[in-house]
Amino acid sequence: MLTRVGVLGLSPGNGHPFSYSSIINGYSDKGLSEAGWPVIYDYVRCRHASDFGVGDLKVTHAWTQEPSQTSALCLAANIEHAVKSPADMLGEVDAVIIARDDHTTHRYFAEPFLEAGIPALIDKPLTLNKDDLDYFIPCLEAGMLMSCSSMRYAKELDAVKNNISGYGDLRLVRGTIINDWERYGVHLLDAIFPLMKSRPVSVRAVSSNHDSVVITMSDGTPVVIDALHEAPKIFRVEAFGTQKISSHDITDNFSMFRRLLWEFWSMIRHKRPPYSPKCTVDVISTLIAGKQALQSGNEVAIDVY
Repeated sequence: MLTRVGVLGLSPGNGHPFSYSSIINGYSDKGLSEAGWPVIYDYVRCRHASDFGVGDLKVTHAWTQEPSQTSALCLAANIEHAVKSPADMLGEVDAVIIARDDHTTHRYFAEPFLEAGIPALIDKPLTLNKDDLDYFIPCLEAGMLMSCSSMRYAKELDAVKNNISGYGDLRLVRGTIINDWERYGVHLLDAIFPLMKSRPVSVRAVSSNHDSVVITMSDGTPVVIDALHEAPKIFRVEAFGTQKISSHDITDNFSMFRRLLWEFWSMIRHKRPPYSPKCTVDVISTLIAGKQALQSGNEVAIDVY
């Protein structure tokens, strides 16, 4: 059986259409090397042939806002059909990947497919709009929708997850990342929240020359997130416990992307969420509250769903 996948969209600085499609389909060395994403080409070409392919997924259709980019994507990742409109995929694909991270467009692109019963993987962050979140929640619960940062599946954090009891009581968890809270905070929330025993209850901003927030968990544990804006590349998670302290730099994009895509395939196959939908809701609700805290300077309670 073949699960036909359509890939939609492209946003500035986000090469996920190229990386995701190449991991699923394999890639053309000439096509990917000339596509304008040298970082993706460099880490993809270092992988063994056995690392490519995800279940029975095959990206068969592609659309971006620019026909030239769509053609480049199809050449890079061996995609057969470049379509003129996302609507052209309806009835032709079994699942879609909305691989653009401008969250204000996500419902617009996803709704026609979700309403048609076509499962979707939506790039992070899912939304920062409460009404859109309310729309998406039933889709998450039905196993029709997946949306998270691939850092939820970072292999660099496997040892922490598998031995979280070895840390004793967590006193502090800290995350540091480039760029801004609105677009990149989701990476650290998806990386850190699976390590925690409790749920987030509030966010307050810290006076700083970058986006800095403290999230208070329901058991009182603070999670400190610093989004540094312009800085050398860093994706770091630090855990401070009463029995152990560790620091982890997340660098293996290929592995976490492939794990994310495997979980999406599993969701399609089994028709159930890959993890509790409350996790996605907690992440998005925290992002929304954090945005409000940074704007107002006040501590903001996180909506409970």
